[in-house]
Amino acid sequence: MNLQYERMLTLCESLNLPFVLQNIVGAAQGAAAQEIAYSDFLEALLKAEIAGRQVRKQNLLTRLAGFPAIKTLEDFDYAFAAGVKRNQIDELASLAFVERNENVVLVGPSGVGKTHLAIALGYRAAQAGIKTRFTTAADLLLTLSAAHAQNQLKAVMHRAIAAYRLLIIDEIGYLPMSREQANLFFQVIAARYEKGSLIVTSNLPFGQWDATFAQDATLTAALLDRLLHHAQIVPIAGESYRLKRQRQAGILPARKATAGG
Repeated sequence: MNLQYERMLTLCESLNLPFVLQNIVGAAQGAAAQEIAYSDFLEALLKAEIAGRQVRKQNLLTRLAGFPAIKTLEDFDYAFAAGVKRNQIDELASLAFVERNENVVLVGPSGVGKTHLAIALGYRAAQAGIKTRFTTAADLLLTLSAAHAQNQLKAVMHRAIAAYRLLIIDEIGYLPMSREQANLFFQVIAARYEKGSLIVTSNLPFGQWDATFAQDATLTAALLDRLLHHAQIVPIAGESYRLKRQRQAGILPARKATAGG
Protein backbone atom coordinates (compact mmCIF):
# COMPACT_ATOMS: atom_id res chain seq x y z
CA MET A 1 0.00 0.00 0.00
CA ASN A 2 1.57 3.30 -1.12
CA LEU A 3 1.18 6.62 0.62
CA GLN A 4 -1.16 8.03 -2.03
CA TYR A 5 -3.53 5.07 -1.64
CA GLU A 6 -3.52 5.53 2.13
CA ARG A 7 -4.40 9.19 1.67
CA MET A 8 -7.27 8.25 -0.66
CA LEU A 9 -8.59 5.77 1.90
CA THR A 10 -8.51 8.48 4.55
CA LEU A 11 -10.32 10.90 2.25
CA CYS A 12 -13.01 8.33 1.42
CA GLU A 13 -13.56 7.66 5.11
CA SER A 14 -13.71 11.38 5.87
CA LEU A 15 -16.25 11.97 3.07
CA ASN A 16 -18.23 8.84 4.01
CA LEU A 17 -17.74 7.15 0.64
CA PRO A 18 -17.57 3.48 1.64
CA PHE A 19 -18.41 2.09 -1.80
CA VAL A 20 -15.82 4.25 -3.56
CA LEU A 21 -13.42 2.83 -0.98
CA GLN A 22 -14.47 -0.72 -1.87
CA ASN A 23 -14.21 -0.22 -5.62
CA ILE A 24 -11.25 2.13 -6.04
CA VAL A 25 -8.54 -0.51 -6.46
CA GLY A 26 -10.42 -2.58 -9.03
CA ALA A 27 -11.62 0.51 -10.86
CA ALA A 28 -8.09 1.94 -11.00
CA GLN A 29 -6.67 -1.31 -12.34
CA GLY A 30 -9.44 -1.55 -14.95
CA ALA A 31 -8.98 2.06 -15.98
CA ALA A 32 -5.25 1.56 -16.44
CA ALA A 33 -5.71 -1.65 -18.45
CA GLN A 34 -8.40 -0.15 -20.71
CA GLU A 35 -6.89 3.35 -20.85
CA ILE A 36 -10.12 4.86 -19.58
CA ALA A 37 -10.33 8.64 -19.31
CA TYR A 38 -10.04 10.16 -15.85
CA SER A 39 -13.59 11.53 -16.09
CA ASP A 40 -15.00 8.07 -16.94
CA PHE A 41 -13.03 6.53 -14.07
CA LEU A 42 -14.46 9.09 -11.65
CA GLU A 43 -17.99 8.63 -13.00
CA ALA A 44 -17.76 4.86 -12.54
CA LEU A 45 -16.67 5.29 -8.92
CA LEU A 46 -19.51 7.71 -8.19
CA LYS A 47 -22.02 5.33 -9.81
CA ALA A 48 -20.69 2.52 -7.61
CA GLU A 49 -21.20 4.72 -4.55
CA ILE A 50 -24.81 5.52 -5.54
CA ALA A 51 -25.58 1.86 -6.30
CA GLY A 52 -24.05 0.69 -3.04
CA ARG A 53 -26.01 3.22 -1.01
CA GLN A 54 -29.22 2.20 -2.76
CA VAL A 55 -28.71 -1.47 -1.90
CA ARG A 56 -27.83 -0.55 1.69
CA LYS A 57 -31.00 1.54 1.99
CA GLN A 58 -33.13 -1.25 0.52
CA ASN A 59 -31.70 -3.77 2.97
CA LEU A 60 -32.23 -1.42 5.90
CA LEU A 61 -35.84 -0.63 4.97
CA THR A 62 -36.57 -4.33 4.47
CA ARG A 63 -35.24 -5.15 7.94
CA LEU A 64 -37.16 -2.26 9.52
CA ALA A 65 -40.38 -3.37 7.83
CA GLY A 66 -40.55 -6.47 10.01
CA PHE A 67 -41.79 -8.86 7.34
CA PRO A 68 -42.28 -12.38 8.76
CA ALA A 69 -40.83 -13.71 5.48
CA ILE A 70 -39.94 -12.28 2.10
CA LYS A 71 -42.65 -12.81 -0.50
CA THR A 72 -42.56 -11.45 -4.04
CA LEU A 73 -45.19 -10.70 -6.65
CA GLU A 74 -43.28 -12.85 -9.10
CA ASP A 75 -43.90 -15.89 -6.87
CA PHE A 76 -47.64 -15.29 -6.47
CA ASP A 77 -49.83 -18.09 -7.86
CA TYR A 78 -52.57 -16.39 -9.86
CA ALA A 79 -53.93 -19.76 -11.02
CA PHE A 80 -54.64 -20.73 -7.41
CA ALA A 81 -56.04 -17.41 -6.13
CA ALA A 82 -59.50 -17.22 -7.69
CA GLY A 83 -60.73 -13.79 -8.67
CA VAL A 84 -57.44 -11.91 -8.41
CA LYS A 85 -56.98 -9.72 -11.46
CA ARG A 86 -53.38 -9.63 -12.61
CA ASN A 87 -53.80 -6.19 -14.16
CA GLN A 88 -55.00 -4.81 -10.81
CA ILE A 89 -51.99 -6.26 -9.00
CA ASP A 90 -49.68 -4.95 -11.73
CA GLU A 91 -51.14 -1.47 -11.20
CA LEU A 92 -50.67 -1.77 -7.44
CA ALA A 93 -47.08 -2.91 -8.04
CA SER A 94 -46.35 0.49 -9.58
CA LEU A 95 -46.86 1.86 -6.02
CA ALA A 96 -48.84 4.82 -7.36
CA PHE A 97 -51.37 4.13 -4.60
CA VAL A 98 -48.70 5.03 -2.03
CA GLU A 99 -47.98 8.30 -3.79
CA ARG A 100 -51.72 9.06 -3.67
CA ASN A 101 -52.07 8.02 0.01
CA GLU A 102 -54.59 5.37 -0.99
CA ASN A 103 -55.32 2.03 0.67
CA VAL A 104 -55.43 -1.59 -0.46
CA VAL A 105 -57.88 -4.01 1.15
CA LEU A 106 -57.37 -7.73 0.56
CA VAL A 107 -60.45 -9.76 1.50
CA GLY A 108 -60.99 -13.50 1.39
CA PRO A 109 -60.93 -16.72 3.40
CA SER A 110 -57.86 -17.95 5.22
CA GLY A 111 -54.99 -19.34 3.19
CA VAL A 112 -55.79 -17.92 -0.25
CA GLY A 113 -52.79 -15.59 -0.55
CA LYS A 114 -53.82 -12.32 1.10
CA THR A 115 -50.75 -12.14 3.33
CA HIS A 116 -48.48 -13.12 0.43
CA LEU A 117 -49.78 -10.21 -1.64
CA ALA A 118 -49.61 -7.79 1.29
CA ILE A 119 -45.98 -8.69 2.02
CA ALA A 120 -45.03 -8.69 -1.66
CA LEU A 121 -46.42 -5.19 -2.17
CA GLY A 122 -44.71 -4.06 1.02
CA TYR A 123 -41.42 -5.59 -0.08
CA ARG A 124 -41.75 -3.85 -3.44
CA ALA A 125 -42.30 -0.57 -1.58
CA ALA A 126 -39.27 -1.09 0.68
CA GLN A 127 -37.12 -1.85 -2.37
CA ALA A 128 -38.34 1.43 -3.87
CA GLY A 129 -37.16 3.37 -0.82
CA ILE A 130 -40.56 3.71 0.86
CA LYS A 131 -40.57 3.40 4.63
CA THR A 132 -42.86 0.45 5.33
CA ARG A 133 -44.05 -1.49 8.38
CA PHE A 134 -45.76 -4.88 8.61
CA THR A 135 -47.77 -5.95 11.65
CA THR A 136 -50.69 -8.17 12.51
CA ALA A 137 -53.83 -6.65 13.95
CA ALA A 138 -53.26 -8.61 17.18
CA ASP A 139 -49.68 -7.34 17.60
CA LEU A 140 -50.70 -3.78 16.78
CA LEU A 141 -53.43 -3.83 19.43
CA LEU A 142 -51.05 -5.24 22.03
CA THR A 143 -48.68 -2.35 21.33
CA LEU A 144 -51.41 0.29 21.42
CA SER A 145 -53.11 -1.12 24.53
CA ALA A 146 -49.81 -1.15 26.42
CA ALA A 147 -49.06 2.41 25.30
CA HIS A 148 -52.53 3.56 26.35
CA ALA A 149 -52.12 1.98 29.80
CA GLN A 150 -48.76 3.75 30.22
CA ASN A 151 -50.03 7.14 28.96
CA GLN A 152 -47.69 6.90 25.96
CA LEU A 153 -50.27 6.50 23.23
CA LYS A 154 -49.43 9.77 21.44
CA ALA A 155 -45.72 8.90 21.22
CA VAL A 156 -46.39 5.35 20.05
CA MET A 157 -48.94 6.52 17.48
CA HIS A 158 -46.28 8.84 16.06
CA ARG A 159 -43.50 6.24 16.15
CA ALA A 160 -45.42 3.14 15.08
CA ILE A 161 -48.20 4.58 12.92
CA ALA A 162 -47.46 8.01 11.48
CA ALA A 163 -43.75 7.41 10.82
CA TYR A 164 -44.40 5.01 7.91
CA ARG A 165 -45.59 5.91 4.44
CA LEU A 166 -47.01 2.40 4.08
CA LEU A 167 -48.47 0.47 7.01
CA ILE A 168 -49.56 -3.15 6.52
CA ILE A 169 -52.05 -4.62 9.01
CA ASP A 170 -52.61 -8.34 8.56
CA GLU A 171 -55.43 -10.56 9.85
CA ILE A 172 -58.19 -8.12 10.75
CA GLY A 173 -61.18 -10.13 11.91
CA TYR A 174 -59.50 -13.24 13.25
CA LEU A 175 -59.94 -12.13 16.86
CA PRO A 176 -62.75 -9.99 18.30
CA MET A 177 -61.74 -6.69 19.90
CA SER A 178 -62.85 -5.14 23.15
CA ARG A 179 -64.46 -1.70 22.95
CA GLU A 180 -61.18 -0.07 24.02
CA GLN A 181 -59.25 -1.99 21.37
CA ALA A 182 -61.83 -1.09 18.73
CA ASN A 183 -61.46 2.58 19.64
CA LEU A 184 -57.67 2.33 19.44
CA PHE A 185 -57.85 0.66 16.04
CA PHE A 186 -60.20 3.38 14.81
CA GLN A 187 -57.61 5.95 15.86
CA VAL A 188 -55.05 4.21 13.64
CA ILE A 189 -57.33 4.35 10.60
CA ALA A 190 -58.32 7.94 11.32
CA ALA A 191 -54.70 9.04 11.84
CA ARG A 192 -53.66 7.71 8.44
CA TYR A 193 -56.71 8.89 6.52
CA GLU A 194 -55.45 10.79 3.45
CA LYS A 195 -52.00 11.07 5.10
CA GLY A 196 -50.48 7.65 4.49
CA SER A 197 -51.29 4.36 2.79
CA LEU A 198 -52.59 1.18 4.38
CA ILE A 199 -52.65 -2.39 3.18
CA VAL A 200 -55.02 -4.48 5.27
CA THR A 201 -56.12 -8.10 5.02
CA SER A 202 -59.27 -9.65 6.42
CA ASN A 203 -61.09 -12.95 6.27
CA LEU A 204 -64.45 -11.22 6.82
CA PRO A 205 -66.74 -9.51 4.33
CA PHE A 206 -67.32 -5.87 5.25
CA GLY A 207 -70.85 -6.57 6.44
CA GLN A 208 -69.44 -8.69 9.27
CA TRP A 209 -66.72 -6.33 10.48
CA ASP A 210 -68.84 -5.03 13.34
CA ALA A 211 -68.56 -8.51 14.90
CA THR A 212 -64.84 -7.82 15.25
CA PHE A 213 -65.15 -4.22 16.42
CA ALA A 214 -67.00 -4.86 19.70
CA GLN A 215 -70.38 -5.13 17.92
CA ASP A 216 -70.22 -1.34 17.49
CA ALA A 217 -71.99 -0.68 14.19
CA THR A 218 -71.45 3.09 14.38
CA LEU A 219 -67.70 2.85 14.96
CA THR A 220 -67.38 0.17 12.29
CA ALA A 221 -69.22 2.30 9.74
CA ALA A 222 -67.00 5.31 10.50
CA LEU A 223 -63.88 3.14 10.28
CA LEU A 224 -64.90 1.59 6.95
CA ASP A 225 -65.84 5.01 5.59
CA ARG A 226 -62.27 6.24 6.12
CA LEU A 227 -60.59 2.99 5.11
CA LEU A 228 -62.52 2.50 1.87
CA HIS A 229 -62.88 6.13 0.73
CA HIS A 230 -59.61 6.00 -1.20
CA ALA A 231 -59.07 2.25 -1.53
CA GLN A 232 -58.65 -0.54 -4.01
CA ILE A 233 -60.40 -3.72 -2.92
CA VAL A 234 -58.88 -7.05 -3.94
CA PRO A 235 -61.32 -9.92 -3.34
CA ILE A 236 -59.78 -13.40 -3.28
CA ALA A 237 -61.71 -16.68 -3.27
CA GLY A 238 -60.79 -20.35 -3.16
CA GLU A 239 -59.67 -23.07 -0.81
CA SER A 240 -56.81 -22.55 1.63
CA TYR A 241 -53.48 -23.21 -0.09
CA ARG A 242 -52.23 -24.91 3.07
CA LEU A 243 -55.26 -27.23 3.22
CA LYS A 244 -54.89 -28.01 -0.46
CA ARG A 245 -51.27 -29.08 0.08
CA GLN A 246 -52.35 -31.29 3.00
CA ARG A 247 -55.01 -32.93 0.85
CA GLN A 248 -52.45 -33.57 -1.89
CA ALA A 249 -50.15 -35.14 0.70
CA GLY A 250 -52.96 -37.36 1.97
CA ILE A 251 -52.99 -35.74 5.42
CA LEU A 252 -56.58 -34.59 4.90
CA PRO A 253 -59.31 -36.38 2.89
CA ALA A 254 -59.93 -35.13 -0.61
CA ARG A 255 -62.82 -32.74 -1.08
CA LYS A 256 -66.04 -34.31 -2.28
CA ALA A 257 -67.14 -33.33 -5.76
CA THR A 258 -70.16 -31.04 -5.80
CA ALA A 259 -73.02 -31.01 -8.30
CA GLY A 260 -72.05 -29.16 -11.44
CA GLY A 261 -68.32 -29.66 -10.81
